[in-house]
Amino acid sequence: MLSLSKHERLGAKTMITVYGIKTCSTCRKAMKWLEAEGIAARFHDFRADGLDAKKLDAWIAALGWEALLNTRGTTWRKLPAAETAVVDGVRARELILAHPALIKRPVFDLGDGIVIGFKPADQQKIRSALS
Repeated sequence: MLSLSKHERLGAKTMITVYGIKTCSTCRKAMKWLEAEGIAARFHDFRADGLDAKKLDAWIAALGWEALLNTRGTTWRKLPAAETAVVDGVRARELILAHPALIKRPVFDLGDGIVIGFKPADQQKIRSALS
């Protein structure tokens, strides 16, 4: 008997959404990797497509704002010091909604889970979640 992986059994239901910025080299690499892995994915560009507040709230609830907020990127460094001096969950949410490029990327929405980043360990999490 042929054993099919979870995403082969479920067909179109398994298309994942990758959130990021189209000019981000890591996001582009992630999309190429997904294609090579045979994983159907749709890309959602924060700048072109926006960021839904409810989606952000769900991510914060699941992962914590600290996991989402990219304080090492250009967008963060360009913000006035007064805006970044004291950051808590409420402030992080406000900043991310105002500047979606502050989200660490890419964000993989697997339907029943979320993975942030594209390191080998993150790739393995995606493979495991879809197998």
